[in-house]
Amino acid sequence: MANIISTIRNIGKIEELRKRLLFTLIALIAVRIGAFITIPGVDVEMLKAAGGSLGDSKTIFGLYDMFVGGAFSNAAIFALGIMPYISASIILQIAGVVLPELQKLQRSGEDGRRKINQYTRLLTVPIAALQAWGVAVKVAGTTVGNGGASVVPDAGMLWILGSIFIMTSGTIALMWIGEQITDRGLGNGISLIIFIGIIARFPTAVSQEIQLIQAGSRNLVVDLVMVVFLAGIIAAVILVTQGARRIPVQYAKRQVGRKVYGGTTQYIPLRVNTAGVMPIIFAQSILFVPATIASFFPDSTFWQGVANTFSERNFVYAATYGLMILFFTYFYTAIAFNPKEVADNMKKNGGFIPGVRPGTATSEYIENILTRITLPGAIFLALVAILPTFAMKVLKVPPVFASFFGGTSLLIIVGVALDTLQQVESHLLMRHYDGFMKTGKIRGRAGALS
Repeated sequence: MANIISTIRNIGKIEELRKRLLFTLIALIAVRIGAFITIPGVDVEMLKAAGGSLGDSKTIFGLYDMFVGGAFSNAAIFALGIMPYISASIILQIAGVVLPELQKLQRSGEDGRRKINQYTRLLTVPIAALQAWGVAVKVAGTTVGNGGASVVPDAGMLWILGSIFIMTSGTIALMWIGEQITDRGLGNGISLIIFIGIIARFPTAVSQEIQLIQAGSRNLVVDLVMVVFLAGIIAAVILVTQGARRIPVQYAKRQVGRKVYGGTTQYIPLRVNTAGVMPIIFAQSILFVPATIASFFPDSTFWQGVANTFSERNFVYAATYGLMILFFTYFYTAIAFNPKEVADNMKKNGGFIPGVRPGTATSEYIENILTRITLPGAIFLALVAILPTFAMKVLKVPPVFASFFGGTSLLIIVGVALDTLQQVESHLLMRHYDGFMKTGKIRGRAGALS
């Protein structure tokens, strides 16, 4: 505790760090303000009367609303959040596996990275416009009461087009804010925008728990046990997020002029959870499709039956969810990490794994290790994914608070927090101050969704 207090004091002593921290806070406050500014033409009172039906937690809209911090259910100008940019980034990342031109750009260093970033920005605009059209239609179709009064009194084509323009512009503004945070603030800006949207729900979750205790529906001792349980889950997630198998790589000595290079041993860290949070997002998005379609056809017996089959209370849902997470973990790991490319780069730089021949043998060796360590990581992800359901059904925790017991929310929070702490740690160690850990070995993720 004394070390943490000392570190916070040290942060105040570094002017650049203070400025970066202040800039980040102001930018994130602007993001949260935008999540409460309703699109022009929406009746705010009618929207409140709708009772948050826009962000129904049982549909894919609820998942979306979680990422944008309630902006979707508020029909706000930032209703789309930064998700179109994330979608564009994932599309280009997957396309890089099959398109030689993108593969070449990915290997072109800084210039290639800048071009891919530019392509991502350009692709974000049509994706945002398409999603904005869907959101505008959804908002216009939201009604209140038996009379069916719409939350948009005049939902004509002009309002639809205006809403598309406003929400698309909101996504572009968030994209710019995220890049500014990355350049002038602390942490990965895009990840922090998602992070602040998720963490903004925490005060509401705590408030609901306090109300249950005051009403006598919850025992204080039980809540303390749940807090300890939650702390244990967070510790386990941090352990797996940081966990890696280090493969030693020896570099041969070579002389260039009078200087001798190489002769050192470095390590390739193969993470237990290389895929990050993506498998859970993919699996959740697919399993929410039946309930989402059923919400559009409330009178259809068939779709309501399908939705009940894939509801969180059904064993079919849990089994399918776990198997899909296992599949997507291996799938996304194969996309994010290429053993052949690593082996080729090692061979070009005169590196080799002791006892393993360079080239194909090295690639197969790395792939075998990656396959073995990915399995426990995938099983852990599946367990983390179903923990919120366990908390709701067994511990009777309210849905908002239960989301912090695992799943997408917890993984993103931990990943972004570690990444931001790592940047703070780097600034402190550069100026010879002790960081949050005296060894200075906090390892952050490359982003929340990496």
